[in-house]
Amino acid sequence: KLGLHPVRYAFIHCSSTPVLVCSDAFRVFLQRHCPVVAEPFSPTPWCWGGRLQTLVRVLIKSSPQVDYRNELIRTADGGQISLDWVDNGDSAAYPECYSRPTVLILPGLTGNSRQTYVLHAVCQATRRGYRCVVFNNRGFGGEELLTPMTFCAADTSDLERVVLHVRELFPQAPLLGTGVSLGGMLLLNYLARKGSEAGLVAGLTMSVSWDTLESCASLEQPINRLIFNRHLASNLCQAINRHRKMLETVVDVDHVLKARTIREFDERYTSVLFGYKSCLDYYQEASPNYKLPRTTVPILCLNAADDPFSPKHALPVALAKRLPNVALLVTSHGGHIGYLEGLYPRGEGYMDRLFGQFIQAAFDHPGDLKGACSIKEELLD
Repeated sequence: KLGLHPVRYAFIHCSSTPVLVCSDAFRVFLQRHCPVVAEPFSPTPWCWGGRLQTLVRVLIKSSPQVDYRNELIRTADGGQISLDWVDNGDSAAYPECYSRPTVLILPGLTGNSRQTYVLHAVCQATRRGYRCVVFNNRGFGGEELLTPMTFCAADTSDLERVVLHVRELFPQAPLLGTGVSLGGMLLLNYLARKGSEAGLVAGLTMSVSWDTLESCASLEQPINRLIFNRHLASNLCQAINRHRKMLETVVDVDHVLKARTIREFDERYTSVLFGYKSCLDYYQEASPNYKLPRTTVPILCLNAADDPFSPKHALPVALAKRLPNVALLVTSHGGHIGYLEGLYPRGEGYMDRLFGQFIQAAFDHPGDLKGACSIKEELLD
């Protein structure tokens, strides 16, 4: 077994072999059916650091052709959610629509179904015969806001609506959820809230920010603030301005648009819109790290030790060691949603292979996965 100190030792020495922190049974399952977890990850030689991996992915990663079918569903408050489907009707492995496994994909902050990492995930899933549906957060899927409400990492009501909708459409089809960055936070918070009633066979997260306060502190370091923080805050403000007429009834839009960091944006917009007393209260509620013991679904979580959005000291190593349903896979390098390898890393990368192998393992061997990740009742108390 890997203890806490050996994990830190691996971080310090930047081992090219990922560190896998999980129960013995979950480890056996993953090594047998998802062998990429034990393969060395060698980042692109000219793209070694976490910041560079994060930046270059946006500039260089290819955008595979994906044809979506869009569906708008209504919410209890009168709003609407945009879902982008790839039905994969020509699936040879699963020709029957009613039983075809479905992968639900949650993009990151300001992301949607057109992000390169989403397109590559869809390709991985469809080539294996699965159906995909991308959950676009309100206001970011090209749809209009019908109510003055968007989204936050702590509010799982829209995700609950989407899961229920998909399950009602295909009650006999297994459903797996995967979330990237903020989408992963949302998925983990949903799994913690719903427990055994989550309706998913498994969950996969990539580049999650486990402790929102620690992530903000990392992004407010001078270099990260200049490269990442201001850009993300600007994208968020653009989205608010795009829906200005609807949102100015509940927030001071002009004040929001002056935000220059994510924390300032959340102080002026997110925490106000969702009724938190302070931004600190929102960040504590949004952080998924301490909620892991309330989850029951098998979860594989990929993080890089050099992720500028999610510092390695905030990774839930101790929890992953004692929870039978959680596996934490940590690479020495990879940045935030980077994981670029090869000299010209435009195509499939480490993160994409992990996604493809894990979803296939979960769908092909559900009994083995459930048995490996069974939770004793006392862990839920």
